[in-house]
Amino acid sequence: MVNRGIRGATTVTKNEEAEILRETVILLREIVERNDVIAENISNVWITMTNDLDATFPARAIREIEGWEMVPLMCSTEIPVKGSLPMCIRLMVQINTDKSQREIRHVYLNEAQKLRPDLSESKS
Repeated sequence: MVNRGIRGATTVTKNEEAEILRETVILLREIVERNDVIAENISNVWITMTNDLDATFPARAIREIEGWEMVPLMCSTEIPVKGSLPMCIRLMVQINTDKSQREIRHVYLNEAQKLRPDLSESKS
């Protein structure tokens, strides 16, 4: 097994606790589903938000998911680059896996699809 990173990003429309927590869970669940990941194989998750989001810690939502209580989580803020996508939550989920880099499915939802249109998939 090797350690691989799965990138993900989403956006919210308001700096509100409920929306930040909800969109964080949606993003994480999509990463898990697309990559057939179980919590036991996750070494850690880095979570960042843009400076315009400060209503809550998004890690709270992940800690409440059954089976995820022991996964190490870390929150931080994004570098405030002028012109960058606002209201954005990003995840870097590091997993232990036998998958190759090409088999990893990165997830970009909502307005974050603009960040990596080459990696964004439409859900059928």
